[in-house]
Amino acid sequence: MYETAFIRLHQAVTGIEILLYGACMAAFLRPFMDESPGGRRSIRQRCLLVSFLYAAVFIPGMLLPGSGGLYMILLMALLTGCGRFLGVERRLLFLLSTLFFCMRNLSLMVIRSVDYFTGRLLLENADTPQKVYERASGNVILTDALMFLLFALMLHGLVRQLRKQPLILHTRELCYMLLPPVTGIVFVNLTIRLLVIVNGDSVFQLYESVSAAVYVIPLLAALFYAGTLAAAAVCQRVVALQEERSGYFAKQQQLAAMQDRLAQAEQLCDDVRRMKHEMRGHLSNIRGLAGSGLYEELERYIAKMDAGFRALSPHVSTGNAVTDIIISDTQRAAARLAIDFRADFVYPSAGGYDAYDMGIILNNLLQNALEACEKEECGQRHISVSGRKKRRFFLIEVRNSFEGEIRFDRRSGLPISTKESVPCPGSLPLHGMGLSNVRREAEKYHGNVDITTAGKEFLVTVLLQEKSAD
Repeated sequence: MYETAFIRLHQAVTGIEILLYGACMAAFLRPFMDESPGGRRSIRQRCLLVSFLYAAVFIPGMLLPGSGGLYMILLMALLTGCGRFLGVERRLLFLLSTLFFCMRNLSLMVIRSVDYFTGRLLLENADTPQKVYERASGNVILTDALMFLLFALMLHGLVRQLRKQPLILHTRELCYMLLPPVTGIVFVNLTIRLLVIVNGDSVFQLYESVSAAVYVIPLLAALFYAGTLAAAAVCQRVVALQEERSGYFAKQQQLAAMQDRLAQAEQLCDDVRRMKHEMRGHLSNIRGLAGSGLYEELERYIAKMDAGFRALSPHVSTGNAVTDIIISDTQRAAARLAIDFRADFVYPSAGGYDAYDMGIILNNLLQNALEACEKEECGQRHISVSGRKKRRFFLIEVRNSFEGEIRFDRRSGLPISTKESVPCPGSLPLHGMGLSNVRREAEKYHGNVDITTAGKEFLVTVLLQEKSAD
């Protein structure tokens, strides 16, 4: 083997390496892609797109002169631009791409030290040019295989850490997470330029001039890798604490809302009892007006009584004061927004269901439906709610008109919220808590929540199982 064959071998190994790295990048991003109606086929197509973009950017780099950093930045820009199609939030996609290239650079840095030892060992007794090129070729194949294996192990460890807890990245969290990998990439690129420096006839080789660098540089690469994992763990812990705080705040809001509903129901019962108590006086007044022949005054008096009765009676009668108020309030809000509202809800007569839990479920579902319809500027906007009991089960369905596309989170199985977030100080936004609260309440009754879209309609079905009497 001579120089020409060695160059061709090196180019072939580099080409295979690019294809393998493209496949690794697709596999690295796959766990973070949101599910879509296309299912596995859609995921496969998105992974193929990632592999294609990687190859399309880096293969020309084998033939055209240029900096590897420029190709890396170009690929990251292309992937970030395709974030919506890939089903990965753009901030997260930018972070994942940076982490990928950091792992690639760190594994390269470690293998450079290995290459220094294996190269000296294999070329030690090479006394002819043919042997030199043959052993150099073997060294290229060996070190590239070791580098790819190390890179795959590092990437696997990183994925395991990132999947322990979902990352919700705002600007601050993104900056924290980017600091270790960006520093690692800069460190590796600077170190590679210092390994061999040619100045005229003099050649400076870092490993030969500073023997400790052979051990120190891989150690620094390992520290950068550990720092990246630690930054991910710390960021995930912070996010988890913020989610707990936001969840507590959301529960407090739900508690306050339900207490208000219960207070309204109690006030309604008090008003009904007061009206019943006053009926004897009203009847006496009616007899007096009728006996005096004051029929016009009698009609006005009865009209006032009728208005008072209508004010006390909710627009919808479900068989429970709390659900009456919730559905009636939604009906009034829908009327103000010119949304067609229909209700066919009958509260289960059996005692296995708590009105407080039922109120949380209905309140969340109907509020979500109102907000979804309110965003629609035209079309037949409508909301319908139904509740029916069959044996030991109670089924709640809320339908609303819907325009757009729903993306589901792979971990929770719930739709990704598109609401405007209104964060409380020092915590995460509270949007997206509604359906989580519904699922939590359903689980109390060994039930489940099913979310589907059909045509231009969004449907949430909640199945509850009656609790056994203690």
